[in-house]
Amino acid sequence: MSKTIQWKAVALGACLSVTGVATSFSAHAQTPAWPSKPIRMIVGGPAGGNADSLARLLADGMQKQLGKPVIVESKPGAAGVLAVTDLLNNGKDAHTFLLIQGGIVSETPLAYKVNYQPFKDLKPLAQLSRNGLVLIANKDFPASNLQQLSVYGKKQPEGLDFASYAAGMRGHTSGMLMGQLMGIKMKHLGYKGSPPALTDLMGGHIPLMMDGLTTSLPLIKAGKVKALAVNYPNRMEQLPDVPTFKELGYPQLSEVSWFGVWSRPDTPADVQAKVREIALQYFKQPQVAAKVRDIGMESGTDATSEALMSELQKAYQRQQALLKSIDYQPQ
Repeated sequence: MSKTIQWKAVALGACLSVTGVATSFSAHAQTPAWPSKPIRMIVGGPAGGNADSLARLLADGMQKQLGKPVIVESKPGAAGVLAVTDLLNNGKDAHTFLLIQGGIVSETPLAYKVNYQPFKDLKPLAQLSRNGLVLIANKDFPASNLQQLSVYGKKQPEGLDFASYAAGMRGHTSGMLMGQLMGIKMKHLGYKGSPPALTDLMGGHIPLMMDGLTTSLPLIKAGKVKALAVNYPNRMEQLPDVPTFKELGYPQLSEVSWFGVWSRPDTPADVQAKVREIALQYFKQPQVAAKVRDIGMESGTDATSEALMSELQKAYQRQQALLKSIDYQPQ
C-alpha cells in the first residue's frame, strides 16, 4: 500500500471518528435528562381543597423519586378552565402537569363555554383517587331515608328545592335525575361551591343538597346534616351505614368521580410513563392510601390513559343527555 493511500485511510478514519462523536453529542443534546428543572403541578381548585391535598401528596412522591422540586400552584376559578389554560400554554416543556377531576373533560365543557377541546387537548396519566356524591338533608327535614323522601316529595305540589355546588355539573344533574326516577319535581339552586350551599342547608334555607362526600363528610359525622343515600357503585367506607342509590333500586345513580394527574398529549411518552409510574406506586403505599381515605375518598385504580378516556367519553354522553332533558344551556 502506497503512503498516499495510507494517509487517505487514516484521514477517513479520523473523519468518521469525529463524525461519530459529533453525532453522539448531538443526539445527547437533543434528549436531555428529565427533569432538568423544577416541576410545576397546577391544581384545578383552591389552596387547601381536595385537589390541592392530593397534589401535595403527589409532589412529595415525585420529589423523592426524581430529586427535583415539585411546586404546587393553585389555579381556582372558572370550573377548572384557568388551570387547563395554564397547562396548555406552559406544558410544552414537559415540566408542567395538572391535577384535577375527570369532570374537566366529561362535565365542564357541557356546563360552560370553554376554550379547549376536552378529548384532544388533555391526557390523564394516572387516576389518584375515586369518590362519589351523597344526598344530604337538613337535620330537621321530615325524611331520614330515600323511601320517606319519595313519599314526602310526591305530596309537595310545588316540588322540592335542592342545592348543588355548581349549575350544570353532576351534583345538579344527579338531583334532577333522582327526581325523574322517583316521580318528584326537583327544583335546583346552583351555588358557587359547596361551602355556601352547606351553610344554607344547615340554616334551613334549603332542605336538600347533592354534594361531594369530601366536603359534607365532617358535617354528617358531626350530626349537622343527615345523609340519605350515596351516588356511588358501592357503600363508602366513610359512611358504611348509608345505602347507595343502586341498592335502593336506582342503578342510574352510581357514577364515579375521580382525581388524576394530567399532561398535554404531546408530552414525551417516556415522561408520561415516568409520572404515571411514580404516581401509581406512591399512592399505593399504605400511609398515602390512609391519607386519601381521611380526605373522604377511595384509592384510584391503575386504569390506563386510554381506559380512563373511554370511561370519560361515556360519562360525557350521559351528562349531555341529562342536560338536554332539563333544557340546560352552557353558561
